[in-house]
Amino acid sequence: MRTGWNGRGSGPGSGPGSGGGPGDPNGRGYGRRHRWSPVRGVRTVAGQVFVLQVGVVLLLVVAAVVALVLQSRYDSEREARNRSMAVAESFANAPGMVSVLRGHDPSAVLQPLAERARKGSGVDFVVAMTPQGIRYTHPNPARIGKHFMGSIRPAAEGRTVQETFTGTLGLSVRSVVPVKDAQGKVVGLVAAGITIKKVSGAADHQLPLLFGAAAAAMALATAGTALVSRRLRRQTHGLDPSEMTRMYEHHDAVLHSVREGVLIVGGDGRLVLANDEARRLFDLPTDAEGRLVSELGFDPHTAALLASGRPATDEVHTAGERLLSVSHRPTDRDGGPPGSVATLRDTTELRALSGKVDLARNRLKLLYDAGVSIGTTLDVVRTAQELAEYAVARFADYVSVDLADSVLRGEEPPDGAGVSPPDGVGVSLPDGVSGLGGLDAASWASVATADGGRTVLRRTALSGIRDDGPLYPLGMLIEFGPSAPQARGFRSGAVTVEPVLGDFGGWQEQDPEHARRIVDYGIHSMITVPLRARGVVLGVASFMRAEKPEPFEEDDVSLAEELVTRAAVSIDNARRYTREHTMAVTLQRSLLPRMLPEQNALDVAYRYLPAESGVGGDWFDVIPLPGARVALVVGDVVGHGLHAAATMGRLRTAVHNFSTLDLPPDEILSHLDDLIARIDQDEGPGGLDGDGSGGSEGITGATCLYAIYDPVTRRCTMARAGHPPPALVRPDGSVEFLDLPAGPPLGLGGLPFETAQLELPEGSHLVLYTDGLIEKRDRDIDTGLEMLRGALAHPGRTPEDACTAVLDALLPDRPSDDIALIVARTRVLEPGLTADWEVPSDPAQVAGVRAAVARKLAEWDLGDVAFTTELILSELITNAIRYATGPIRVRLLCDRSLICEVFDTSSTSPHLRYAGTTDEGGRGLFLVSQFADRWGTRYTADGKVIWTEQALPLSKNGEPRA
Repeated sequence: MRTGWNGRGSGPGSGPGSGGGPGDPNGRGYGRRHRWSPVRGVRTVAGQVFVLQVGVVLLLVVAAVVALVLQSRYDSEREARNRSMAVAESFANAPGMVSVLRGHDPSAVLQPLAERARKGSGVDFVVAMTPQGIRYTHPNPARIGKHFMGSIRPAAEGRTVQETFTGTLGLSVRSVVPVKDAQGKVVGLVAAGITIKKVSGAADHQLPLLFGAAAAAMALATAGTALVSRRLRRQTHGLDPSEMTRMYEHHDAVLHSVREGVLIVGGDGRLVLANDEARRLFDLPTDAEGRLVSELGFDPHTAALLASGRPATDEVHTAGERLLSVSHRPTDRDGGPPGSVATLRDTTELRALSGKVDLARNRLKLLYDAGVSIGTTLDVVRTAQELAEYAVARFADYVSVDLADSVLRGEEPPDGAGVSPPDGVGVSLPDGVSGLGGLDAASWASVATADGGRTVLRRTALSGIRDDGPLYPLGMLIEFGPSAPQARGFRSGAVTVEPVLGDFGGWQEQDPEHARRIVDYGIHSMITVPLRARGVVLGVASFMRAEKPEPFEEDDVSLAEELVTRAAVSIDNARRYTREHTMAVTLQRSLLPRMLPEQNALDVAYRYLPAESGVGGDWFDVIPLPGARVALVVGDVVGHGLHAAATMGRLRTAVHNFSTLDLPPDEILSHLDDLIARIDQDEGPGGLDGDGSGGSEGITGATCLYAIYDPVTRRCTMARAGHPPPALVRPDGSVEFLDLPAGPPLGLGGLPFETAQLELPEGSHLVLYTDGLIEKRDRDIDTGLEMLRGALAHPGRTPEDACTAVLDALLPDRPSDDIALIVARTRVLEPGLTADWEVPSDPAQVAGVRAAVARKLAEWDLGDVAFTTELILSELITNAIRYATGPIRVRLLCDRSLICEVFDTSSTSPHLRYAGTTDEGGRGLFLVSQFADRWGTRYTADGKVIWTEQALPLSKNGEPRA
């Protein structure tokens, strides 16, 4: 290419007569452009390059053909060896090969696999065989089971075999590979073979491609040379070497002037170019170009990146104390020279910003972990302790949480809460700290002063890196003076920072001696943050540092506030849950018996434990009945919450009302079943609320067990509605679960309830319970019954001891259901305290019965009530003779009261009447009701019993009779 540069123009041929001289009217300085032709092009650089390219292409084609022909045989045999060995090893090492060879029929499995491998790899055969050479597979199935023809002994010994042989297909190569099990034992052999001719044929097919490529290269070289020549002249505008040199100098100046380092590394790992910025950043020597990058003192990480050619974008590397951002790209991706180029930017000034970003990231992670670790339960104390433990592990050395006592009870902190009593009310606390001592919070609240006093908080949580710190102990009720950070935070809701506790900036006025011990111990910095939730301050959290030398700073304050804010919400949620749970439990307990009634038939002990997740509908009752009898009731309403507790109260009231009618257990359960059905009908989804709207919540189900024990006859009558069976512990310690008819749960209706009756030995334990005692999510009910049997099978226990033993054995750590348990030990009324008589149906016999009753009362030292008793019995017996038929029986019982019972066979109940002035009769039952404390009628299978109760007179010494 001819440039024709004349020192003025910027194009080719700008000499005289070129049109770019003074005669050029445009004055552009460009001369005449020379036309390029093949003849003249030979003398140009482009033409010479073209001729050279043609010669090189022809030389390469000839060399390639000669080399291909000469090495065809060698390469064919080597390729045959490699291919046969690769196929044999791949098939031998296939997963499951050992198990197939040891299987029942290896040929059935391996034959199709071998044929598929043979066809896919292009070999002539793939043969699997035993170590002795018996074939499992062969392209010709007729040869399966015959000996393999070839050398297999080295392979049977664990080595590979390759050999060249002349077979029916010609010169071939075969490879034999052993198949080994996990212990290295040879369990089979795999042979693969291929003819050399088949491999060499591939080389023959490459000759046309080679000649075609040569022709294409010639054509491309010709066209490329012409195109490059024209484009070069057009793009350079005919620039001569001096102009090109000037352009290079300009580019070189720019390269070394930019504030970004450039490193160019050759394909051999040597440094080709480093601009001035790169030399400055890495402090490179003057002779750095041409040396290996591993010898120039780069950081190992940087040297590895430059030598590898691996692409990278903005990777962070170090150079001494500098922090560099390195981008690295290979230069040969688009046909460029082998090697790579790296650009470098000094980002040392961004290190501080990066540190802040890392700090923010760590802070966000800490807060996220806090949200997971704090507030895992709905327990105020546990949540406060979680805050303390979490902060000690990550933020501070010692943490304390102080809450108002009302918060621990689930209440809102009232106005003035947390202030101390007036002078003289508090008593001395340990370590010289004044406090409330034994004065409870309720008593102190009545005398608390709202202003000018001391803030009183309970130390609810405490955690630290050591346990011997001089801090107020856990559970202590602490008075904080007005200058204490805790008091200021609790009253004003502001965060208080004491960066250096040793300066004693006023916080020590609370207790100077105690403050001195804290500083001497090594605690040097403190942050006090109020626990605020929904606009209410619940307490304060104090963060202290001892081993960490840095004092708390502003960033630490914001982090502490974030932690405490999250914890405060959890504590407030736990406080609200505590309040609601306490309300529900209070309601439930108010509906349960507060004390057991006095009676002599049973020694009763009970336990009632509400579920942790919420109150339920379990209940129990002990109801005295006429005739010294006692009814035991245990029931369970399905579900939890206030609705279940309220339903339980309604059912318990109904049981009391039905018991006053002295009905048998099966009839009482029937009445309860009808009651629940009516409640569901009136208040269920289709019923009406009190305001006339529908949609109230009905009773989803209830169970009940009702038992009546008679201490005179030792008979116990029981019926149950879907309730677990009671347990009977006999005096010898044997335990039996009574086989009572189960009956459907209450509210289902449709099926009658059945009653069972049995005689209980004196001193037996009758155990009634709800399903929460024996049922558990991970425990079968039969397992629970067996555990209950084992806990009860101990003779000689009191009912209290039995209750304790049962709960120790069966009570779960976190009860998910209510538990009600009754253990009743049977008593028997002494035979000497009962008396009965058969009365003939003759009015004349009444006098004799009255005389016998008077004698028995005198024997019992109850002569004071003999007259009224005779009047009562005279009226009752006379009515029975007049209105009833069949035998009449009179019975006296001396228990906690004097009980008179008259049995007859009539089912007609007498009614109390008020006789007129002129009536001659109708005053008998009126007199009975006046003389007796209580009277009534109960029905039996044979008729009815009319009974009365009279209070026993005082003994001679003025004491009530036992």
